[in-house]
Amino acid sequence: MNIQFTVTGLKTGIIVPGDDITEILLKSLRDTGLTLQDGDVMVIAENAVATAEGALVTLSENTPSPKALQYADTYGMNPHLAEAVIQESDTVIGGIPGFLLCMKNGTLLPNAGIDGSNAPEGTVVCLPRDPNKSAESIRDRIHEMTGCTPIIIIADSRTHAMRLGCSGVAIGCAGTQAVVDEVGKEDLFGRELEVTKKAVADNLASAAELVMGEAGESVPAAIIQGLSLPMEEISGIPDIAAEECLFMGAALNANPAMFK
Repeated sequence: MNIQFTVTGLKTGIIVPGDDITEILLKSLRDTGLTLQDGDVMVIAENAVATAEGALVTLSENTPSPKALQYADTYGMNPHLAEAVIQESDTVIGGIPGFLLCMKNGTLLPNAGIDGSNAPEGTVVCLPRDPNKSAESIRDRIHEMTGCTPIIIIADSRTHAMRLGCSGVAIGCAGTQAVVDEVGKEDLFGRELEVTKKAVADNLASAAELVMGEAGESVPAAIIQGLSLPMEEISGIPDIAAEECLFMGAALNANPAMFK
């Protein structure tokens, strides 16, 4: 793998439901003066993908359930937001002021991934229904329109246990392995690695987050060139069981009823 690469943000206008996000991003790429090559990595913010797919919720249109009212009172939330989070979650674990900690699609995340930023007034944006499928679709359409076959990553920004701030996390991937198993490789002293797995897609998402905008920058994507990643006709972000996760496993051992 090359050790030098470039990361360039792709600026767009405001994306609305029904937009052709592939066409928008390719236009933005042309405007930068860059030429797309096979194997280039395009990282796209989940908010932009979900908005184009129409995954918006108008909060005033739901009726808060008793559970939502309880969460709203306990954690100081808008009850309509609490109801939207419940509807998007597989399980609600608990919360802190303003946020519910949820399990969704095998991932632990705040407010089930619902995002109120960069959404029209009175609405929130949910996660794409199938981020891997979204990544595949964008990759296929880019190939149809340009003849090039890139790697596509759908990225979200997440907090991590006991760390301040957010970094990029891949929630959808198409065209390369999201996680590379390095077990069996030798370290500097000849010892075999026993557990190491490189989160390639997450690392690329974090690199892209440095040039993408979280506020009003209208930079919902980035192109990464020069990495020469192995290209494979695979999609997906591997999950692990809660019991195998260091953080969740420890929490479950302390409180076995957490998911009951």
